[in-house]
Amino acid sequence: LFDQFVNAVTCKSVFNTFHELCTVLGLQHVDHHNFYKCLKSRLTSWRAKSIWDKFDKRAAHRDYRGGAACADTRVLIIGAGPCGLRMAIEAAFLGAKTVVVEKRDRFSRNNVLHLWPFLITDLKNLGAKKFFGKFAAGAIDHISIRQLQCILLKVALLLGVEVHVNVGFSCLIEPPEDQTDHIGWRCKIDPENHPVSEYQFDVLVGADGKRNTLSGFTRKEFRGKLAIAITANFINKNTTAEASVEEISGVAFIFNQKFFTDLKDKTGIDLENIVYYKDETHYFVMTAKKQSLFAKGVLKEDYADTIQLLSRENVNQDALMAYAKEAANVSTNYQLPNLEFAVNHYGQADLAMFDFTSMFAAENSSRVVEKNGHKLLMGIVGDSLLEPFWPTGSGCARGFLGAFDTAWMIKNWAAGKMRPLEILAERESIFQLLSQTTPESLHKLHSHYSIDPNTRYPNLNTIRILKPSQVRHLYDGGDAKLLDEEIPSKRRKQGMVSFKTEMHIHSSNGLVDPYSLLRWCQKILNNNIYRHVHIIDFTTSWKSGLALCALIHAFKPDLINFNQLLESNPLHNNQLALTIAEKELGINPVMSADDIASSDIPDRLNMMAYLSQYYRVFRTEPVPLAPIVQTRSLSKDDKNTRSPKHRTSFLQKLKDKTFHKITHEEKLEEHQHIELTKYKKLPMDEIANKLTVTNKASTSYTPFSQKSKEEAQGAVSVNAMAEILAAKFRGDVPAQPVVKRLKGTPTLAAAQPNSEFCKFCAKRVYIMERMSAEGVFFHRGCLKCDFCGVILRLNNYTAEREPDGKF
Repeated sequence: LFDQFVNAVTCKSVFNTFHELCTVLGLQHVDHHNFYKCLKSRLTSWRAKSIWDKFDKRAAHRDYRGGAACADTRVLIIGAGPCGLRMAIEAAFLGAKTVVVEKRDRFSRNNVLHLWPFLITDLKNLGAKKFFGKFAAGAIDHISIRQLQCILLKVALLLGVEVHVNVGFSCLIEPPEDQTDHIGWRCKIDPENHPVSEYQFDVLVGADGKRNTLSGFTRKEFRGKLAIAITANFINKNTTAEASVEEISGVAFIFNQKFFTDLKDKTGIDLENIVYYKDETHYFVMTAKKQSLFAKGVLKEDYADTIQLLSRENVNQDALMAYAKEAANVSTNYQLPNLEFAVNHYGQADLAMFDFTSMFAAENSSRVVEKNGHKLLMGIVGDSLLEPFWPTGSGCARGFLGAFDTAWMIKNWAAGKMRPLEILAERESIFQLLSQTTPESLHKLHSHYSIDPNTRYPNLNTIRILKPSQVRHLYDGGDAKLLDEEIPSKRRKQGMVSFKTEMHIHSSNGLVDPYSLLRWCQKILNNNIYRHVHIIDFTTSWKSGLALCALIHAFKPDLINFNQLLESNPLHNNQLALTIAEKELGINPVMSADDIASSDIPDRLNMMAYLSQYYRVFRTEPVPLAPIVQTRSLSKDDKNTRSPKHRTSFLQKLKDKTFHKITHEEKLEEHQHIELTKYKKLPMDEIANKLTVTNKASTSYTPFSQKSKEEAQGAVSVNAMAEILAAKFRGDVPAQPVVKRLKGTPTLAAAQPNSEFCKFCAKRVYIMERMSAEGVFFHRGCLKCDFCGVILRLNNYTAEREPDGKF
């Protein structure tokens, strides 16, 4: 039964199988807090567990506070489109009781949505591949609206969201003046006797498209030069011939004038651009010129008013169908046999014509209404908030971003740590970014996106931050004096302050400024906990690889055993750090381990770019102060045991005279890092680690006299001698003595072939476009299948194990 639910492809079949599943398991939507827990405990098949793992990983994010962030909040969402359902999922993760109303009872929109890269990652993290195996397969970066709604509906139902179809929202019902029964905000719906009419809520979110039914959200129109768009969906019969037809991701006249000129000469069809996606239907979108439509008999009369020009009465539907079919055939070289129109929810051919240059955007994204002691937070998402410009494929992407931003607003509202006007000011400040957002302007670490705006927008510091007084008109009702009262400073620190500090720390390119990054690394690593780790720059301090391993160990001590690492093996240390960071933390390398270990001076810019990824991952984590856990401390019996430590005591004495006098406490700390047994059972790897004299004092030396210079040089010799002696104890070949380098004018290090050049095209690959897989670096577009030439994704490829293996 669960498999039937997972494989359901229509709205009706999803609801039917889900209700049957709940009946068999004895589950009811009574307690939304425990619904998912009970469902997970009773469904234990391997397929169900794979989905629970996805949900649990998302729910474990700190923003949700284990589902307690909005535990006492009740949310009503109008519309079960992609953005409304995505909004409901976030509200469920926050722990809010969430109800969705949808006036339709089926998903019938065949149009195909272009998916920005972060959308693919986000949907995969929600288990989209479990519900729809073809999702984002290969180079596919699109999905039909109907299929996307099915996926999100299944996720919402499993998380305990109540979704009611054939229920339309009419208007709000204010709380009564008589508050004896403490009745809050409700809504009038159609049908009036539906149980949702008795539902009281604290938050109302409108996601019902451009025909927004919520009052208080003024919309403004953006209009450009007339451009008439035609969308057409043809039945995909999934034949071999259809599968071989290449998609058209977007062809514009300015880039391929010959294509459109030939099309006009052959058929009389004059287009400005055309897009073709192959999904559940063959989906075509094209921009037609008005004179061409008149010439082909599609438009009957010419009117100055666009609405009257494109009205159904002024359009010859048969001519429009012939126009779209002929354009589809010519653009695909007649490779799609016997094109037949798909059917829309009206039972008619799925064909539409509209003026896409007329777009609407809301002037505000949120507001608060207070009546008779009850506050209602209102927001809008999706097309209600910002109508998309279809050639950029921005509709779904900006819709999801708006849903995340609204969820962040709801979280702050429920926390009570910010004044209502501060919450509105923050939401409206972030809303300014939405219309300017592109895939390139977002953070590249998509796996770390959350409802926190700082994880998604790198340019928060560039927006105009609104003051609470500037959004006073968005608060309807309430006492003005109470609105201006200050929240206690201790509570405010946990609210809006974090947003502001993050806004000015990040620069426009997503990298933290060098000074803040260096200070952050020093604060974590320069604490005498990690041997041979002392950060003074972005180059030589990281060459041995110990610092990178220490940075990971500081926050994730279970991932690395720092005690087993040797300073004399920088290649191994760097490779270990890069591998663990990529697999466990999602931090992509910008250099190879060999680049860092073999170069005299590692590239500063590359290292800063790489460390900034650690900063974005760990910046909100508390600074770790716990020392490295050791196996056991030194016993009294061990003090009298003869060991190589005694034989090298003259080295320790020399070190003491050279640098500083070791206090009694420091000696005890040093002994705690050593495990001594009888000579025959000596832990040689650990002894080798501890014998190496630390160079922290030499790196932190302040400007000095000739005598101190000689002492520093002597310390280098001691360090080298200790390495040689440790190697003798292990029976290894003696380590090479340290080579002293004279100070002079720094020189620019030569470009490293492993990371500076693309493996496939052998051209220079700059740091901002550099990607890596299987230890090699390349341009995004150069990672292609060696057999068919299709562009591959980093999360969906296989590679042969040979040194020059094929992808």
